[in-house]
Amino acid sequence: MEYRIEDLAHHSGATVRTIRAYQDRGLLPRPERRGRANVYGDAHLARLRQIADLLERGYTLASIKELLEAWDAGRGLGGVLGLVAEVDGPWTDEKADRITRAELDAAFGGTPDEAAVADAVALGVLEPVPGREDEYLVPSPQELSVAVELYAAGVPLLAISGHLRELRGQVEHIAARFLEFTTEHVFARYLDHHPPTEADAAEAASLVRKLRPLAQQSVDAELARAMRLFATKHLRQHLEAGEVPRAAEEPHYVALPASTIRAVQALVGEENAAAFIAAAAEREVQTRTLNALAAKPATEA
Repeated sequence: MEYRIEDLAHHSGATVRTIRAYQDRGLLPRPERRGRANVYGDAHLARLRQIADLLERGYTLASIKELLEAWDAGRGLGGVLGLVAEVDGPWTDEKADRITRAELDAAFGGTPDEAAVADAVALGVLEPVPGREDEYLVPSPQELSVAVELYAAGVPLLAISGHLRELRGQVEHIAARFLEFTTEHVFARYLDHHPPTEADAAEAASLVRKLRPLAQQSVDAELARAMRLFATKHLRQHLEAGEVPRAAEEPHYVALPASTIRAVQALVGEENAAAFIAAAAEREVQTRTLNALAAKPATEA
């Protein structure tokens, strides 16, 4: 098939302006010149579809150019796309479900709560179904089930959503650290050249498939250990006569940006990072306390 640029735009879904921009950036081969007309072929259409697919997978135009140059040089994209598909695949066996608004209201006491529903949508616990105002997609039925059980036990919806936000920040920190750890010790050797070779990409994809469940397994094991430790201590404190639980003495974990953690580790080493952050925070508290006392009038002091 042969196409004018307008026809190519129609068949590919790209605009004429986008096609010309891809040509200027070297992503799309120049058309054949016939007289005063530019003629495109099926290879141009296939290339535009490749670019669209890679953009949907999250690649930048710069990285797409590298991949396509590798393709043109005779190195296949199959391994790279297989690696991308493995990473993009589901990280849980849980299947999404749907729930009607009536079922949702019934699960949470039977009284409609627009603010709570809006909060659940903002958190991604519920997703509106286009064209169905009375129905929602539930990406994680387990997560919604936990909320239902907590509400039935007497926990207010506002407290449940606040707890989820705090938990999500901590879990995202754990996920980021696991990825940094595995990238440094496992995947760095496959990703030290761009794009990776077909063999390296295929082997990396196989490793992703094998390592996929390890993050959840390690978190499950550590959560069980921590719950056993703290639940026993918490119960003992409440059962001991005349003993007031001293929750303030228990560690309180705060999620910090990964960039901050890396900077501290680079400064004092990974084994000293926690102590350094705690000391810095304590020093800041003491400084502010002294400043506040110094700022008080002498009569107040």
